[in-house]
Amino acid sequence: MEHKFIEVNGIRLHYVTEGNGKKLVVLLHGWPEFWYSWKAQIPALSQIFTVVALDMRGFNESDKPEGIEHYQAHIVASDVAALITQLGFEKAHIVGHDWGGGIAWAFAMNYPALTEQLVVLNCPHPAIFMKTVKNSPAQLLKSWYMFAFQVPKLPELLLKPMLLQFYKTFVKGWCYNKEAFSDEDLRQYVEAFSKPGALTAGMNYYRAMFQLGRKDSSILKKRVASPTLMIWGEQDQALGKEMTFDTAKYIDNSLEIKYIQNCSHWVQSDAPDKVNEYLTQFLNA
Repeated sequence: MEHKFIEVNGIRLHYVTEGNGKKLVVLLHGWPEFWYSWKAQIPALSQIFTVVALDMRGFNESDKPEGIEHYQAHIVASDVAALITQLGFEKAHIVGHDWGGGIAWAFAMNYPALTEQLVVLNCPHPAIFMKTVKNSPAQLLKSWYMFAFQVPKLPELLLKPMLLQFYKTFVKGWCYNKEAFSDEDLRQYVEAFSKPGALTAGMNYYRAMFQLGRKDSSILKKRVASPTLMIWGEQDQALGKEMTFDTAKYIDNSLEIKYIQNCSHWVQSDAPDKVNEYLTQFLNA
């Protein structure tokens, strides 16, 4: 794997790349993750594709502009669009998990000509998410942390001294496969989120969604033109499986949904072999 940087939209982004295939796969991580969450997928996909695992703006080695306005979904999606064209590709396979899935949805809807195929892991379509949060008390309760993050500065102050315990409890602790995250994995995550500004920037994705959501609301009315695959760990403690059920009505092309039993929200780490199988089958098709 090669570590590289690229300038897009006035900021510097870090990414890891492997492979030299004629087609590009862009991997978009979630919160609280960074490119490293795809460490099991990069070698498998790089046998066929050029693979880019991005640190999205605000995470790890990428720049962390101040202000929640810089973390709106359509702005982060424009980073991905600029990345693809600057790397010399006409389009890409877009794969996103959690918040990276949210950016992947926004990208596919805003940049259909740049989207070869779309794969989203444990992240519902934005319209379905907003509708469910408004109408489902159970999902509202599961999403408590999103509302807690709206308080400025306090969540960062509380989380910073307990990062390792946080990852042990809410990341490794949620996994069905308790060996999915080693001590070294946890150290890597704690190091990434201990960097200056990283905690605030990551939480700013949630703050922008709730506080500036009207500027991104146009994507709720757009449709996805590309073939789409959803991969969903059924033991997700943050997002209910029922949020996958009506996805087809937002897709103009084919939609496949692959459910993985005994698998948590951290699906690509909890069931890497199964995720790799579904990814390679779909993208090669």
